[in-house]
Amino acid sequence: MSAPIRLAVLGATGRVGRLVVAEAMAAHDLDLVAAVATDIPGEDAGRVAGTSDAGVVLAPVAEGCFARAEVVVDFSTPEGLMEALPHLGSGALVTGTTGLGQEETNRLLARSEVAPVLSAPNFSTGVTLLLDLVRRTAEALPDYDVEVVETHHRNKIDAPSGTALALARAAARAHGTDLENRAVFGRAGRTGPRETGDIGVHAVRMGDVVGEHQVWFAGRGDRVLIGHTATSRTTFAEGALRAVRWIRGKPPGRYDMRDVLGLLQ
Repeated sequence: MSAPIRLAVLGATGRVGRLVVAEAMAAHDLDLVAAVATDIPGEDAGRVAGTSDAGVVLAPVAEGCFARAEVVVDFSTPEGLMEALPHLGSGALVTGTTGLGQEETNRLLARSEVAPVLSAPNFSTGVTLLLDLVRRTAEALPDYDVEVVETHHRNKIDAPSGTALALARAAARAHGTDLENRAVFGRAGRTGPRETGDIGVHAVRMGDVVGEHQVWFAGRGDRVLIGHTATSRTTFAEGALRAVRWIRGKPPGRYDMRDVLGLLQ
């Protein structure tokens, strides 16, 4: 039996970060060795997560804060992730942070040249399957209009969601086009007829919705709707820890949840 995976959590006081801490504490094959956050340093990470003492206090990003970790799970912010990158050492990174700009994305790519990096806009295994289904459907229906609609809680700070963009990008690639050139983000005013090949992406913000994604494929006479609804953020924590178990011992490179689930790229 192999030794438990030494795990650090970046963004340990966030909605998903707290769940990752709690799930890791309950797992026999994981050993929480560090919890990093800037808002309440010195507090016990387990208590903040709503469970028992973890024996790990929250600490800010600093030299050596990830020294004991084999894998770092990140559910922070683009700024928090970029601050942490120089301190990761040789450990693997599993990150769910979205809203990265091109420079930040390039830094993450550079990291993957020296250590394994698994990034995903959504760690739900159901959403990973949804991405695969969208790709397959778009390949089978090349002339259909595609519209992506996502709904999240009122406090989400980026729009559209990283998952919505990933879904739209999967459809665009399957249609042989580039999302950056064909995306239409919402519509208002006299837009004129819909352009063939456009991919609509729409964001709804309300209440306490955990996450809902719908992808429409519409042709002349029928429509196909593929969707996913998250009812608890626990699904994201469980998916991230599944990725942690998968990535241990992997060589440097860039990975995603399709690799974890064994889906064809």
